[in-house]
Amino acid sequence: MLRKQYTVRGMHCASCASVIEKTLSKKEGVRSIEVNPGTEIVRVVFDPLKVDPHDLSREIVPLGYSLDIPDEVGSGVRKGYSQNDLKREEKLAEIAHMRVQMLVALPLAVLSVFIMGWDILGQYSVIPTMGYTVKEFFHHLLPLMATYMLFVVGRPYILGFYRFLRYGKANMDTLIGLGTVVAYVYSFFVSAFEEALSPFINTDHTYYDVVIVVITFITLGKYLETRSKFKTGNALEKLLHLQSKKAVVRRDGEEQEVLVEDVRRGDLVIIKPGAKVPVDGKIVEGASFVDESMVTGEPMPVRKIVGASVVSGTMNTSGSFVVAVEKIGSETLLARIIQMVSEAQGSKAPIQALADRISSIFVPIVLGIALLSLATWLLFGSSVLGFSQALSFGLVSFVSVLVIACPCALGLATPTAIIVGVGKSAQEGILVKDAETLERLHKVDTVVVDKTGTITVGKPTLSDIQNFSALSDEKLISFLVSLEEKSEHPIAHAIVQYAQKKNVAGEKVANFESIQGRGVRGSLQDVEYYAGNVQYMNDLGLSVDVSVLGHLTNQGKTPVILSTRERVLGFFMIADAVKEGSKNMVRALQDLGVRVVMLTGDDERTGKYIASEVGIDEVVAHASPQDKLNVIKTLQKKGHIVAVAGDGVNDAPALAQADVGIAMGTGTDVAIDSAGITLLHGNIESLTKVIKLSKITFRTIRQNLFWAFIYNIIGIPLAAGIFYPVFGWLLSPIFAGAAMTLSSVSVVLNSLRIKTSNI
Repeated sequence: MLRKQYTVRGMHCASCASVIEKTLSKKEGVRSIEVNPGTEIVRVVFDPLKVDPHDLSREIVPLGYSLDIPDEVGSGVRKGYSQNDLKREEKLAEIAHMRVQMLVALPLAVLSVFIMGWDILGQYSVIPTMGYTVKEFFHHLLPLMATYMLFVVGRPYILGFYRFLRYGKANMDTLIGLGTVVAYVYSFFVSAFEEALSPFINTDHTYYDVVIVVITFITLGKYLETRSKFKTGNALEKLLHLQSKKAVVRRDGEEQEVLVEDVRRGDLVIIKPGAKVPVDGKIVEGASFVDESMVTGEPMPVRKIVGASVVSGTMNTSGSFVVAVEKIGSETLLARIIQMVSEAQGSKAPIQALADRISSIFVPIVLGIALLSLATWLLFGSSVLGFSQALSFGLVSFVSVLVIACPCALGLATPTAIIVGVGKSAQEGILVKDAETLERLHKVDTVVVDKTGTITVGKPTLSDIQNFSALSDEKLISFLVSLEEKSEHPIAHAIVQYAQKKNVAGEKVANFESIQGRGVRGSLQDVEYYAGNVQYMNDLGLSVDVSVLGHLTNQGKTPVILSTRERVLGFFMIADAVKEGSKNMVRALQDLGVRVVMLTGDDERTGKYIASEVGIDEVVAHASPQDKLNVIKTLQKKGHIVAVAGDGVNDAPALAQADVGIAMGTGTDVAIDSAGITLLHGNIESLTKVIKLSKITFRTIRQNLFWAFIYNIIGIPLAAGIFYPVFGWLLSPIFAGAAMTLSSVSVVLNSLRIKTSNI
């Protein structure tokens, strides 16, 4: 079975999505299908031996839709970039065409409203009535305007009506087409056979103005909606445009500029100042400062030297360097980010199921209500109002019901909010795997965090210096780093990195020796120095101040002791430092009413100390991967909705078991693959942001659904004339069209507010 996703052409409402789903799900070889009207994307799982994408596209072409099946040439992110660029141009062309239609339609609609207003106000003597010549002029002008509007601007709606008659498949275009065609045909017959029909019906009133204004409102709504939906995909578009189109490659001793899709693993790519990094790899020559804000969110460029890793989409700011290519195409970090964002924006949240079920039966029900309202006016209204007036009111109700009952807002309520929410997450350095994950996240009441690499940096750092000598701290560090820079131990690396940050240089060491399991020694300025653990000092016969050392080791810190042969000079404590922002994250989660628990494989003493530093009260120490998994299961059995944040292989089972798994982007691939959410740059404060964003997104979805339902709950009975006998209220098709337009546009604009939300 293959799982693919394609853009659908011709789809613009929830009922369209329902028609496509029902049609393609009946095709042999199709296992499952999911159509998203917000993204205009169809996801299909099918057997390639029984059906191919072109067969699926041909199946829906008669209904006015088609699948955009991309050329399989090319690979990875560059291929996605090219396809998205093409889709973007097509969408811009579509918007431009709709804009031209609006520039023609709006003046005609304004003129129609002017004529209608003059006629109504003249009847009530508010203004002078139309003269005979003017009235006759407009009497002949309106049919011409309505004909243009219906058969040129309104052509999609006529086709929707035609496809309904031929194939029995109805969508929103069917409703608009049926309503405007009925209004036009009625008006045409009244105009053409005015004398013959005048004894039976009121031939003074036609509905050409209704045809003109309704089609204008609907087209305006689609134009605004399309423009707004186009804006919701900006985050993905920005990600795609981070990718370089070309790369400078060194082959056979010569520099060649090639397309990025032609770069091969193992190639040497030259990155010049101001250029984007086109691939993932390691620097083998040169050094520079690289702007990694796309990945890390940090504004300051990072120094990169030989051996450092760089990723595609980042920007070289100063010097030149050469990268040995390790990952290309779909393997790169940028490609994975784009794929995750694209899939998440195209996925459906469970909350959308209700809207989908309603939309699937909405159009047939509306058709039934419209016909019932017309029949009711004719059957019962004729005896009270007379046939002519009853027919007039019946036609108004029939057209108004068809026009106002737009399921577009209902279909857009969820996907537009998801698109914007996922896009906003991506801009914040947060990757959401799918809409279902985002929905579950807003219900989370317990967050379980790993210690190493999640709450802490995940690597040893020099945290404290206890100086017992007359030397300055800087001089003491200089002696220590002189010894440790020759060692390969991770603790030695932490000391060297600390010295580099402080711009402290080492000195030349003579007679260097590494003592396994103890430490190192060497001569500096003809004095022998020793650096190592407590056991090493004991072997040298030196006394260590246990009271000072014990206080520091109780905090989970590892000591490196520097001494001469005669005395201890100082303690250098190495620890896994707490990440900047961890404390703020814990406080913010607790303010949201979320319980925070820390799991760690470390000993209880270290775990409790780190937990106390950031404000966590609950700690489970000595936790194996199985222990972590059991803790999550226990919390879930007690009814908690649990999110787990971790970064290592040992966290993968817990991440997979959690209701929501949150991986640090700085962690392992298996952790990222097991999680529903990835914090790209490992910034733990982003955990609070994504939970807030989830709550904002689903509050927006509920608002959207409320407005979508309320428009129809109030509008359809009003349009059908239910309130006319009591209050004399009857909704004009013109106002029905305006209300329908407002409902769709308001839903999209409400979703776009997520982009400006403060998280």
